[in-house]
Amino acid sequence: MKNMILQIRGLADGKPFTAEFRQDGSHPLFNVKWEENGNDLTIRFLPKTPEDTPEGVSRHSLVMESVRLSFPWEYLGDKKRPECIFMNGYQSWTDSHEKLPHEKEHTLKALTKPIVEKYHLRPYGDYDFAKQPALSGQFHGFTYCYFRWGEQYRFLGSLSEKEGFTIFYYDIRKQRMQIEKDCQGLHVNKAWTLFHLTNLNGTENAVFDAYFRKMKISRPKGRPMTGYTSWYNHYQNISETIILDNLFAAVETKQDWDIFQIDDGYQTHVGDWLSVDSLKFPNGLKPVADKIHQTGMKAGLWLAPFVCETNSKCFKEHPDWLERDKNGNPVCAGANWSGFYALDLENPAVKKYLSEVFHQVLDVWGFDLVKLDFLYAACIQPTKEKTRGRRMCEAMDFLRKLVGEKLILGCGVPLGAAFGKVDYCRIGCDVGLDWNDKPYMRMLHRERVSTKNAVGNAIYRRQLDGRAFFNDPDVYLLRDENIKLTQEQKQELAIVNGLFGSLLFTSDNVRMYDSKKQKFCESLRTLHTLPKKVIRGHGRTKIIYEMNGEKKELVLKV
Repeated sequence: MKNMILQIRGLADGKPFTAEFRQDGSHPLFNVKWEENGNDLTIRFLPKTPEDTPEGVSRHSLVMESVRLSFPWEYLGDKKRPECIFMNGYQSWTDSHEKLPHEKEHTLKALTKPIVEKYHLRPYGDYDFAKQPALSGQFHGFTYCYFRWGEQYRFLGSLSEKEGFTIFYYDIRKQRMQIEKDCQGLHVNKAWTLFHLTNLNGTENAVFDAYFRKMKISRPKGRPMTGYTSWYNHYQNISETIILDNLFAAVETKQDWDIFQIDDGYQTHVGDWLSVDSLKFPNGLKPVADKIHQTGMKAGLWLAPFVCETNSKCFKEHPDWLERDKNGNPVCAGANWSGFYALDLENPAVKKYLSEVFHQVLDVWGFDLVKLDFLYAACIQPTKEKTRGRRMCEAMDFLRKLVGEKLILGCGVPLGAAFGKVDYCRIGCDVGLDWNDKPYMRMLHRERVSTKNAVGNAIYRRQLDGRAFFNDPDVYLLRDENIKLTQEQKQELAIVNGLFGSLLFTSDNVRMYDSKKQKFCESLRTLHTLPKKVIRGHGRTKIIYEMNGEKKELVLKV
């Protein structure tokens, strides 16, 4: 990283200022300090205090508008041998695939604006606070990115998101990298780290091992696991009868599973986690968890801890618990269920409530794993004192403390904030019951349900597996009923999940499997440790792997 220019824009006592630096520098209001250590760069912002300000002038009110670091970044590929570009998407569900230089990043189309506004799709992604590239050859991402030429990687990454999300922008025409800190509106009155970056070169394993070593993130505890989740067959239409039927099916067919997870649908409303639907689960959840334990499996339960829907008691009875925007309106987090809103984690009453929820779920009901979903809701709204990145990191620290030694499966979370904080993490969007949804749905947000996108994310976020956490690529589905995937698509999905995922889940009632499906299912568990290679081509991705000494190829249009 050479010839770097740092630009800081903001307000001082309500008056705009702009400052540029190429190294350590001084401004009447603040100092900037650059610290280089090998491949690492730290840039700190140091407001001047009354003691070191000329003539004893008092500290100014400083509000950030933007912080931007830009520098030349040459694209090394050519038409015969292109260099692949990867930009990590905002959160778990955001499509994140290697791109070729002529390709275009998906953006929200103007034509879809009525749907986007009606169904509140913007909060799922970064559409309200990050620039959305409009042309081919323009890409952006969060926390880390890489450029791959054959087996060699050029890697740029943020070593901490605690001070604010780090956003990378690259324009192949300008051959220029721009790194921004998400900090608009932040009031700064003490030392603040603008960037803590690393620049690495080498093979895939070399750069990603070095990256997580620099962040002092150890290999996640535990191990890869297999299991069942109720969502991708029954969705919210679950009951004690349905759950136990699938549990007994696993026992009867001698599935060697580790986890059996109850997904959304057990609660009366999202947000009312301690109010179990008595019509669906007349005996409550503890007896169900006990029966799961009797099979030798861990019991898992889904929650979305940072949100509540409008039909919930939480929403109706505790309006003071809701996150509020600058106009005092509740912060909408999406349109699922009856519409749902973010909870304010700065409110001690909210933290107290969530502590009670997790105590009940983990200590009283006895669940061993919690799948925690829609976590991005913790950072939709920055405050004057805290950026989105800081709010998300603090929220993940809070969850880790609540769950303790039991297991967290994170989902719908900005990944940098989840590094080292969760045991397992979804790295793609929800799998659908077809391959890529309807054409008009493909025009919508990057976080939409799509089996195709889920498969691509499983491949291209593979480097996080076993380093940041264990990757959850979402489910594989082999059944013939209640599904529109072709046999080939079901096989491709299952093989990719087996090769690149450490959490191998299905939502099938395995009692319906014939011997061929059962044998194929068992073979998936052997795939994760196999040698494999990914080759990105024009319009396709080829995976080459070896199984029982035999070379196999899987070609995917992702």
